[in-house]
Amino acid sequence: MTRLLEFIVAIVIVAVLGVVVGVAMPSTGHVEREMLISKDLRQVYDVFSNFRRFPEYSVLRTFDPKLQFELSGKAYGPGSKISWKANDPKVGDGSLEIASIDPGFAQITDAGKGTIVWNLENSWRGHDKKFTINLERTGRSQKLVKVNWAYDVSYGFNLVDRFSNLYIHGDPDSLIQFSLSNLQNLMASIPNIDYSKMVPSIVEQPAKPILFVSTTAPRTLDDVDTASDKAMAEIQAAAKKLGVNIVSPRITFTTNWGDQNYTFDVAAEIDATTLKINGQDVELTAAQRPTLDASAPAEASTSAAPAAADAGTPGSKDKFGRVVVDGNVKAVLAFGGKALKAEWNGTGAGLPQTRQMLAAYSQTHGYKYDDVVYRAYDIQTKAPVNNKGTIEGYDEQKFEIYLPLQGDNLPDQTPEQEAGMKQPGLEEAAPAGSSSAPAPAGTAPAPASTAAAQ
Repeated sequence: MTRLLEFIVAIVIVAVLGVVVGVAMPSTGHVEREMLISKDLRQVYDVFSNFRRFPEYSVLRTFDPKLQFELSGKAYGPGSKISWKANDPKVGDGSLEIASIDPGFAQITDAGKGTIVWNLENSWRGHDKKFTINLERTGRSQKLVKVNWAYDVSYGFNLVDRFSNLYIHGDPDSLIQFSLSNLQNLMASIPNIDYSKMVPSIVEQPAKPILFVSTTAPRTLDDVDTASDKAMAEIQAAAKKLGVNIVSPRITFTTNWGDQNYTFDVAAEIDATTLKINGQDVELTAAQRPTLDASAPAEASTSAAPAAADAGTPGSKDKFGRVVVDGNVKAVLAFGGKALKAEWNGTGAGLPQTRQMLAAYSQTHGYKYDDVVYRAYDIQTKAPVNNKGTIEGYDEQKFEIYLPLQGDNLPDQTPEQEAGMKQPGLEEAAPAGSSSAPAPAGTAPAPASTAAAQ
């Protein structure tokens, strides 16, 4: 009997001690980790202000490879939400929602720092759980971003939850630490360029028929202009022969902006989707990514030369499904679908940088694109004028640059569109002036590149 009483008293003492310790423990939990990232502040800010890239840098999928993510709510900023369903019960289901961003995206570059708050719902102990990401430009030349990622939770008067604070350096800490490491790798794949002055928009581009010529020229303005003029002459001659009309300004499709040479396609829209070539009606279709036919017989390789010859016959199609018209001229059904659009006012020397800005912006906002088949394209909407042998308005050219977007669940507008922002004109600050273009004044502009001349 004495032993039993001693056991009961011991249990009571332990219980009382547990209650006392629980009451004495903090009612909140906090853990944070920091990392320096060599990137433009706006880029890091944008990645944290939407969840479209979260599945790529979050460590959750490493813990559970079969984890399923789902986006909902707004595409960017407060109201953006991502939820997940786990196959592994140790990971559990959960969701994140952006509660606030401060300052707004238009002010973050000038402010030099910002704060983003995510509300968290999952199986971890406690309530009012949230992640707070503080960003600050730092470094001797202010080219680094200090990322401070913190987790905060309230336990209230739940003593069991308070004891879970002893393990806050477990799952919460590891999620932050490993996700930051993954984020650094992700950011390294994005062009390090400041696009804060650019005002992009998402537009719906209808599919249109075009004629185009592929060409290459040294990266000088004169050489590119000469190659472009020659290609346009071929396109005009082919259009006349086909009996169709050219109904658009010149379009240029960038294939490769190399160190020495520039490979591109010059194109123009026509007013027919069916062409009569060699007496046969040929319907234009969109370009397709080539597929490797594994079922092809082994001896097929011996007939490679004849096949290549057939592929160049007028009316035939190349490996991308583009129709051979005549000589160097081909036709295809271009555009179609959503595209990220920016405007550039000035000489063509600023086009390469603007295209790079669009690519970086697309990556930080989680917009997918295919730069092999559906390449970026530029449309020259205002060209210089030849006034009796004198070129006028060379510095006042206007271009529209498009980056075709791929995939589902694309937003209808960019944050800039939702805010009603407009691209500055020639007399105002533009994304990059001709004097600040990436290439020296003697190098070529990056004429338009289209999703068409895939």
